[in-house]
Amino acid sequence: MTRVESNNNAGAAPGNSGAVTDTQQPVEVVIVTGLSGAGRGTAARVLEDLGWYVTDNLPPELIGRMIELGAAADPPIRQLALVMDVRSRFFTGELSGVTEHLRGAGIRTRVLFLEASDDVLIRRFGFARRRHPLQSDSADGTLLSGLTAERARLAPVKGAADLVIDTTELSIHQLHRKLEEAYGAGAPAALQLTLQSFGFKYGVPLDADMVLDVRFLPNPHWIPELREHTGQESVVSDYVLSRPGARDYLQTGKHLVDLTTTGYRQEGKRYMTVAVGCTGGRHRSVAIAEALGERIGADTGHAAVDVVRVVHRDLGRE
Repeated sequence: MTRVESNNNAGAAPGNSGAVTDTQQPVEVVIVTGLSGAGRGTAARVLEDLGWYVTDNLPPELIGRMIELGAAADPPIRQLALVMDVRSRFFTGELSGVTEHLRGAGIRTRVLFLEASDDVLIRRFGFARRRHPLQSDSADGTLLSGLTAERARLAPVKGAADLVIDTTELSIHQLHRKLEEAYGAGAPAALQLTLQSFGFKYGVPLDADMVLDVRFLPNPHWIPELREHTGQESVVSDYVLSRPGARDYLQTGKHLVDLTTTGYRQEGKRYMTVAVGCTGGRHRSVAIAEALGERIGADTGHAAVDVVRVVHRDLGRE
């Protein structure tokens, strides 16, 4: 079921729906590693979207302390992703020793290894215009030599991995789906939707993915008995929604949001902001944003959206 939240504070930012907050749930750790250029950064971003707390190249001796601090946080961190590359001191020791220690402490620990073919990795490094971390240490200083050295160094790590993903033929979205299946705890790739009312005279929100302009509707500001009220009050919302074209526009807006959020979900995106604007952000935009949020929240057949937040950026302005 879609949850609808209303907040007048424009600073209220969407949270992570996948975050684990149950203090009774055991701690989980996933160690993300693999070849440079194979997708570690993408994997880290996906895991973060799924609610995992991601840290990059944390020294092994600090892993236990990180878990303790996370457990004591409010809310507690129960899913920790550790991104490690070949430059980390992590690889100077034995991977099995680290994982056995964590598992012995009752911590579910998994190792994700990402790899790709040499020609694809070389092409990716060319696009990124950066050097391989082991390139300068290789005999001839070539990128291929650096990749060869890295493969040899990480062979034991790959052998100990719980999941190996070859990203040679995968798009970013395909990799996203594989990681979501493996580490999303079975949760659907639902999306958090923010409906934000605003006043055009104060500027369009910079983070808006879609903008709906409701200035074509009659402005309650020019009706003395409505001026001091807001779009959150029925006296104003009833007036706005009764104007010609208002309900048709509302239905069309919902249809556009439905299409877009469904596409966002398929592409692995988990957040969308729809800005609804009128002149001052007090009457029309507020009423339409509230009504749109109610319609989306009441649509039990629309599985793409998990949470709808309605916020009003300019409601408190004079």
